[in-house]
Amino acid sequence: MESKSLNLPSLSAGAAAAVASSAFIVPLALSASSSPSPNHPRTMAWYLSLREPFFKPPDWLFPVAWTAIEAALATAAYRLLRAAPSKQRTKALALLGWNVFSIGDWSRLFFKERNLAASTISAASLVASSVAFVEAAKPVDRTASRAGIPLVGWVAFATVLTATIWSLNSRRSR
Repeated sequence: MESKSLNLPSLSAGAAAAVASSAFIVPLALSASSSPSPNHPRTMAWYLSLREPFFKPPDWLFPVAWTAIEAALATAAYRLLRAAPSKQRTKALALLGWNVFSIGDWSRLFFKERNLAASTISAASLVASSVAFVEAAKPVDRTASRAGIPLVGWVAFATVLTATIWSLNSRRSR
């Protein structure tokens, strides 16, 4: 017996834009619920107490980078949702969805749970799933595929940064 693959239908421009916006909104909402800010003073105090490597960018750069990356992912989602249905398109959309969720999951692990080991593993797995997304999207829509490249680069850097912060703070209790 042959199983049927789920081939999602192409969406209208308006529906695709509405769905694609979740690639921007979901990680933002998940991250905002646990990131260091005046709304989370204990998290902010913990974050500011961490030993950091010399190569950590200034804090203002993180929201700028993530805004650009999430906008690129929303663009990729829109383009893929408008593409013709196929198994490859469904795979690319599934990987994109996984990456969108994983961005927020890293923030929860790092900031809310203060689990540097788990957040390092999460970041490394996000590198792998981001590369998989770029490859899966390539035969469907090269522009959508290229829109995932900044995510790959940023989370590769974030993995090194997170692992280094873990190493520098490994003797600390949470």
